[in-house]
Amino acid sequence: MLAELAVRELGVIGDLSLRLGPGMTALTGETGAGKTLLVEAIELLVGGRSDATLVRPGADEARVQGRFVLGDDREVVLTRAVPAQGRTRAYVDGELAAVGQLGEWGARLVDLHGQHSHQSLLSVAAQRQALDRFGDVDPAPLASARAELVEIDAARQELGGDPRSRAREIDLLRFQVAEIDAAQLDDPDEEERLEQEEDRLADAVAHREAGAEAVVRLTGDGGARDAVAAARAAIGERGPFTEPARRLTDLAAELDDVAATLRAATEAVEEDPQRLAEVRARRQLVVDLRRKYGDTLGEVMAFRDEAASRLAQLERHDERAVELDQGRVEAEKREAAAAAEVGRARREAAPRLAEAVEGHLRKLALPRARLQVDVGPDPGDDVVFQLAANPGGPLLPLRKVASGGELARAMLALRLVLTEAPPVLVFDEVDAGIGGEAAVAVGRALSRLAERHQVLVVTHLPQVAAFADTQVAVEKSARGEQTKVRVRPLDDEDREVELARMLSGSPDSESARRHARELLNDR
Repeated sequence: MLAELAVRELGVIGDLSLRLGPGMTALTGETGAGKTLLVEAIELLVGGRSDATLVRPGADEARVQGRFVLGDDREVVLTRAVPAQGRTRAYVDGELAAVGQLGEWGARLVDLHGQHSHQSLLSVAAQRQALDRFGDVDPAPLASARAELVEIDAARQELGGDPRSRAREIDLLRFQVAEIDAAQLDDPDEEERLEQEEDRLADAVAHREAGAEAVVRLTGDGGARDAVAAARAAIGERGPFTEPARRLTDLAAELDDVAATLRAATEAVEEDPQRLAEVRARRQLVVDLRRKYGDTLGEVMAFRDEAASRLAQLERHDERAVELDQGRVEAEKREAAAAAEVGRARREAAPRLAEAVEGHLRKLALPRARLQVDVGPDPGDDVVFQLAANPGGPLLPLRKVASGGELARAMLALRLVLTEAPPVLVFDEVDAGIGGEAAVAVGRALSRLAERHQVLVVTHLPQVAAFADTQVAVEKSARGEQTKVRVRPLDDEDREVELARMLSGSPDSESARRHARELLNDR
């Protein structure tokens, strides 16, 4: 629901804010007061084409802002700025956005009916979807069959169709797999282990010398073992030193144990030039493989598996190609059957939809209008709604209907028949060229539509305005060189006065006031 609309410096509108509620809202007022500009503002808000001539003379830019309530306490604020010079700007919730994003929101939230480009039902895709929903047509099996064909074609493309290219790829993959297999990789952490082993082997002499020196410093004459023994002997069995004496005894034993461990480790270190050369060669092999196939050994091993899989696929190319070709033949049969079924269902639903819409058109001052729903060849994806508003007139696609009033009433009739539409429906010129009973029928139809949607209608007819849940007067006044437009929600008494003005041009006419009361009471 559009909860609030703010417009600044747009045409004759200087600055106005309009709060809107659910149901049907009628925008009324004198010709030229600015009613249609409010519709223009909404069209700008949902991504419509901008024009610098819309900017109020003397202003730097026009700005339109709308707050939409989405449900579950969620809202979105859309903003459009149209400068007198330069490019238009768009904002979503205060963040700069592309105008296309406003269009995406607009497709979800608003439909405008009249002389406006932002009408979802003018597109072939929307008309096809509307027909499918009306006729309970299920295009899912067709979509599934088409997806299967796309999948088969993609798999066929992956096989490669050029024998020479395929042969070159097979040779390359065989070499790569063989090269990696020859390395017999089985541990992604092998390189780290090799580095540690190389370090140990390369410094074998230094390791032995360091170990021997450490043993001497612990157990040799004047070493750590002698120093600890001397300290222990110095304190003997003196009472105050019982605890330190015990710890010195333990320390001497620990030093003996460490010295023994060091001696064993030193004796275990052996010089092995041959093993060192083997480790270095292995490390170089690993580096070469990583340079070609991955940053880590794990990636190299994964590359090998992928290459082997692709190689197997290519080596059984002919067999796989036959399988895919046979599969495609069967998939084409399924696609054709699904297309025929969808086309049949669409053609069966098309006249029923047209008949239902024509029934409403007869009540909406288009008594002899014809609506035809054309469905193209199977699967009937090319769906076109065509309208002949007058007897003898040609059937024209809806987007080519010249009369805004006729198009708006055709859209109203469609919306009464179709169950799904954006939550906000705006009608402009829906009452053009009609009156009397037809106007009452239009008002009643809009009121019915407002049971499911928020409906905004610009109208000059009191019979239409009387059906609204809310009526808003758009008023223009001039003071010197300044023109001011304001919007004024009307209470019951004000509505009576406004309807009297619309009926007779004289809001003070008692007979017009009486007629206005009758309209409000009879809706």
